[in-house]
Amino acid sequence: MNQSFISDILYADIESKAKELTVNSNNTVQPVALMRLGVFVPKPSKSKGESKEIDATKAFSQLEIAKAEGYDDVKITGPRLDMDTDFKTWIGVIYAFSKYGLSSNTIQLSFQEFAKACGFPSKRLDAKLRLTIHESLGRLRNKGIAFKRGKDAKGGYQTGLLKVGRFDADLDLIELEADSKLWELFQLDYRVLLQHHALRALPKKEAAQAIYTFIESLPQNPLPLSFARIRERLALQSAVGEQNRIIKKAIEQLKTIGYLDCSIEKKGRESFVIVHSRNPKLKLPE
Repeated sequence: MNQSFISDILYADIESKAKELTVNSNNTVQPVALMRLGVFVPKPSKSKGESKEIDATKAFSQLEIAKAEGYDDVKITGPRLDMDTDFKTWIGVIYAFSKYGLSSNTIQLSFQEFAKACGFPSKRLDAKLRLTIHESLGRLRNKGIAFKRGKDAKGGYQTGLLKVGRFDADLDLIELEADSKLWELFQLDYRVLLQHHALRALPKKEAAQAIYTFIESLPQNPLPLSFARIRERLALQSAVGEQNRIIKKAIEQLKTIGYLDCSIEKKGRESFVIVHSRNPKLKLPE
């Protein structure tokens, strides 16, 4: 399989697109699969620990590596990735590769530019932030993606969201390396444009942020969303009743910032979110 770069994916179909998807200070492009699976989730009240193993077989089955090698089992494992720090760092990673990874899957940029791309305020460029980013890059590096062929593992491939992440504070330098086999996730049919200002409008509201990324990745006129599906996406660790309370509060927060127009209906013992409209530009209904 020939090596590819993120530019091959992000810009390959630029002439055929009605609206270009861009990565900049206002937008981030993210794989639909990662936004629908419980990869980036709210921080639990107790210690982070490991996330539950995620079955990503259906979501990753369209990748060339899965088809070419006959991999029929894909699992995502590793540390729990939160919205407030790890998703911000991941946004910075995607920004960095979209800008500097035009012909290489190993890139360098200044720590200051990277921190800004993550959305961390400039006044936080200190030793504490360096440690925060260092630890977050480690969690991204350790978030493994395992491809397997057959129940008895006749073949396999182990990779992760990030292959290498290192930085040198004295040189003000960040170096990142990615696995080119995963860039397919950013193909036009498999990616979603997320607005930074929607995330910024929800500071510290990680459940609402996660639900925003989930709902925004859904197709037009999505089917009713069961609370069970949202609980699965959020991967919360509290009792079901408390999880439902968190979901309802997050939905109200999404309505308050002008992103979501929806209603909640109960069918039997299950509640469903009925999405009427989404407003990524956060326009409150008149």
